[in-house]
Amino acid sequence: MISPKKKVILLHGNGGGTGADNWLPDIRSSLSELGVECVTPDMPDAELGRASVWLPYLHDELKVDEHTIIVGHSTGAIAAMRYAEKHKLLGSVLVGGYYTDLGDENEKQSGYFDIPWDWTAIKQHQDWIEVFASTDDPWIPIEEPRFVRDHLTATYHEFNDKGHFGYDTEMKEFPELLTALKNRLSS
Repeated sequence: MISPKKKVILLHGNGGGTGADNWLPDIRSSLSELGVECVTPDMPDAELGRASVWLPYLHDELKVDEHTIIVGHSTGAIAAMRYAEKHKLLGSVLVGGYYTDLGDENEKQSGYFDIPWDWTAIKQHQDWIEVFASTDDPWIPIEEPRFVRDHLTATYHEFNDKGHFGYDTEMKEFPELLTALKNRLSS
């Protein structure tokens, strides 16, 4: 049985992403049918996804707390990790995530990579972490999510055919993610 206190926030990536991107609406709909509060916000500053905008928004507007699961895609995954450095979460799912600016100017401007990562705090502030990665991601070298997995002792799901999980190919459903969330929500 799923606790009514638990909520899931699905965060899109930067580059103009929205809460209606790819598999986000399908996951929201599936979880809502199970009685889970699930939101897919259109994050402000969607082009750059700056930490100075997204992290306060998670706290002040979305009211992320110890009953919240953040499912972050791409920059959404980075925001989830940075948020967990200072705040308690129930858990997080990092999809197409990374830990460096990848040499990309927009990523450098985002503010997420200006200070070292506090891997210990990220782990301690949540009950669990899952990472989804794909070897054929055109933007994120597979070494990035593997590094995150190792530093967070996360449950890891690696594919060879998911690309960047919908931003490079159309991906309207993500059954593997839905299964992982259902398992976590019922425990």
